[in-house]
Amino acid sequence: MGASMIDGGGDGESDGIVAEINVTPLTDIFLVLLIIFMVTTTAVHDEGKNIDLPSAEVAEETPPEGVTVAIDALGRLQVNAKIVSEADLPAALASALEVAEDKVVILKGDQSVLLGQAVNILDLAQKAGAEGIAIATQQPAEN
Repeated sequence: MGASMIDGGGDGESDGIVAEINVTPLTDIFLVLLIIFMVTTTAVHDEGKNIDLPSAEVAEETPPEGVTVAIDALGRLQVNAKIVSEADLPAALASALEVAEDKVVILKGDQSVLLGQAVNILDLAQKAGAEGIAIATQQPAEN
Protein backbone atom coordinates (compact mmCIF):
# COMPACT_ATOMS: atom_id res chain seq x y z
CA MET A 1 0.00 0.00 0.00
CA GLY A 2 1.45 3.24 -1.00
CA ALA A 3 1.02 6.71 0.33
CA SER A 4 -0.35 9.31 -1.98
CA MET A 5 0.00 13.01 -1.72
CA ILE A 6 -3.11 15.13 -1.94
CA ASP A 7 -2.34 18.32 -3.73
CA GLY A 8 -2.75 21.37 -1.55
CA GLY A 9 -4.04 23.47 -4.38
CA GLY A 10 -2.74 24.94 -7.56
CA ASP A 11 -0.40 27.46 -5.95
CA GLY A 12 2.65 25.13 -5.86
CA GLU A 13 2.80 24.59 -2.09
CA SER A 14 3.97 21.14 -0.98
CA ASP A 15 1.92 21.00 2.25
CA GLY A 16 -0.18 18.10 0.97
CA ILE A 17 -1.89 15.60 3.27
CA VAL A 18 -0.40 12.11 3.32
CA ALA A 19 -3.18 9.49 3.22
CA GLU A 20 -2.29 5.90 4.21
CA ILE A 21 -4.00 2.96 5.90
CA ASN A 22 -2.83 1.99 9.38
CA VAL A 23 -2.62 -1.83 9.44
CA THR A 24 -1.38 -2.18 13.04
CA PRO A 25 -4.85 -2.59 14.63
CA LEU A 26 -5.80 -5.11 11.95
CA THR A 27 -2.63 -7.12 12.64
CA ASP A 28 -3.36 -7.06 16.38
CA ILE A 29 -6.86 -8.43 15.81
CA PHE A 30 -5.54 -11.24 13.59
CA LEU A 31 -2.94 -12.24 16.18
CA VAL A 32 -5.53 -12.33 18.98
CA LEU A 33 -7.87 -14.43 16.81
CA LEU A 34 -5.01 -16.80 15.98
CA ILE A 35 -4.20 -17.29 19.67
CA ILE A 36 -7.86 -17.92 20.52
CA PHE A 37 -8.13 -20.43 17.67
CA MET A 38 -4.99 -22.27 18.77
CA VAL A 39 -6.14 -22.53 22.39
CA THR A 40 -9.67 -23.71 21.60
CA THR A 41 -8.61 -26.32 19.03
CA THR A 42 -6.16 -27.81 21.52
CA ALA A 43 -8.86 -27.98 24.19
CA VAL A 44 -11.39 -29.55 21.81
CA HIS A 45 -8.85 -32.01 20.41
CA ASP A 46 -7.91 -33.32 23.89
CA GLU A 47 -11.51 -33.96 25.02
CA GLY A 48 -11.53 -37.66 24.14
CA LYS A 49 -7.99 -38.45 25.27
CA ASN A 50 -9.04 -39.54 28.77
CA ILE A 51 -10.55 -42.81 27.59
CA ASP A 52 -8.45 -45.89 28.28
CA LEU A 53 -9.69 -48.32 25.62
CA PRO A 54 -9.48 -52.04 26.33
CA SER A 55 -6.88 -53.91 24.31
CA ALA A 56 -7.51 -56.76 21.90
CA GLU A 57 -5.07 -58.85 19.88
CA VAL A 58 -7.33 -59.04 16.81
CA ALA A 59 -8.39 -55.42 16.49
CA GLU A 60 -9.55 -54.22 13.08
CA GLU A 61 -9.87 -50.70 11.82
CA THR A 62 -13.35 -49.37 12.45
CA PRO A 63 -15.14 -47.37 9.77
CA PRO A 64 -14.66 -43.64 10.42
CA GLU A 65 -18.02 -42.81 8.81
CA GLY A 66 -20.06 -44.20 11.70
CA VAL A 67 -21.35 -42.42 14.78
CA THR A 68 -18.89 -42.50 17.68
CA VAL A 69 -20.17 -42.70 21.25
CA ALA A 70 -17.48 -42.26 23.91
CA ILE A 71 -17.85 -42.79 27.65
CA ASP A 72 -14.98 -42.04 30.03
CA ALA A 73 -14.20 -43.42 33.48
CA LEU A 74 -16.37 -40.74 35.13
CA GLY A 75 -19.40 -41.62 32.98
CA ARG A 76 -19.33 -38.52 30.75
CA LEU A 77 -20.87 -39.23 27.36
CA GLN A 78 -19.87 -37.82 23.96
CA VAL A 79 -21.59 -38.35 20.63
CA ASN A 80 -19.23 -37.52 17.75
CA ALA A 81 -17.03 -35.54 20.20
CA LYS A 82 -19.97 -33.45 21.47
CA ILE A 83 -20.67 -33.79 25.18
CA VAL A 84 -24.25 -34.92 25.91
CA SER A 85 -26.10 -35.83 29.06
CA GLU A 86 -27.48 -39.31 29.64
CA ALA A 87 -31.03 -38.00 29.23
CA ASP A 88 -30.18 -36.39 25.87
CA LEU A 89 -28.36 -39.47 24.52
CA PRO A 90 -31.30 -40.99 22.55
CA ALA A 91 -32.03 -37.71 20.76
CA ALA A 92 -28.33 -37.08 20.07
CA LEU A 93 -27.93 -40.60 18.66
CA ALA A 94 -31.00 -40.25 16.45
CA SER A 95 -29.87 -36.93 14.99
CA ALA A 96 -26.29 -38.17 14.46
CA LEU A 97 -27.50 -41.33 12.74
CA GLU A 98 -29.73 -39.32 10.40
CA VAL A 99 -26.74 -37.53 8.90
CA ALA A 100 -24.22 -40.39 9.15
CA GLU A 101 -23.04 -42.06 5.97
CA ASP A 102 -22.91 -45.50 7.64
CA LYS A 103 -25.55 -46.34 10.21
CA VAL A 104 -22.94 -47.90 12.52
CA VAL A 105 -22.44 -46.85 16.15
CA ILE A 106 -18.89 -47.23 17.47
CA LEU A 107 -18.64 -47.40 21.28
CA LYS A 108 -15.40 -46.11 22.78
CA GLY A 109 -15.67 -47.04 26.42
CA ASP A 110 -13.07 -46.77 29.14
CA GLN A 111 -11.96 -50.07 30.70
CA SER A 112 -13.70 -49.13 33.94
CA VAL A 113 -17.12 -48.73 32.27
CA LEU A 114 -19.53 -51.35 33.50
CA LEU A 115 -20.97 -53.82 31.03
CA GLY A 116 -24.52 -52.70 31.89
CA GLN A 117 -23.72 -49.12 30.85
CA ALA A 118 -22.23 -50.28 27.55
CA VAL A 119 -25.20 -52.53 26.79
CA ASN A 120 -27.61 -49.69 27.62
CA ILE A 121 -25.80 -47.32 25.21
CA LEU A 122 -25.79 -49.92 22.42
CA ASP A 123 -29.49 -50.67 23.05
CA LEU A 124 -30.31 -46.97 22.74
CA ALA A 125 -28.28 -46.86 19.52
CA GLN A 126 -30.29 -49.67 17.98
CA LYS A 127 -33.56 -48.01 19.03
CA ALA A 128 -32.33 -44.79 17.38
CA GLY A 129 -31.87 -46.61 14.06
CA ALA A 130 -28.34 -48.03 14.08
CA GLU A 131 -27.89 -50.90 11.63
CA GLY A 132 -24.66 -52.09 13.21
CA ILE A 133 -22.62 -51.65 16.36
CA ALA A 134 -18.90 -51.87 17.06
CA ILE A 135 -16.75 -51.67 20.15
CA ALA A 136 -13.48 -49.75 19.80
CA THR A 137 -10.31 -51.36 21.14
CA GLN A 138 -6.61 -50.69 20.88
CA GLN A 139 -3.69 -52.91 20.06
CA PRO A 140 -1.96 -54.29 23.19
CA ALA A 141 1.29 -52.63 24.13
CA GLU A 142 4.29 -54.57 22.91
CA ASN A 143 6.95 -55.10 25.55
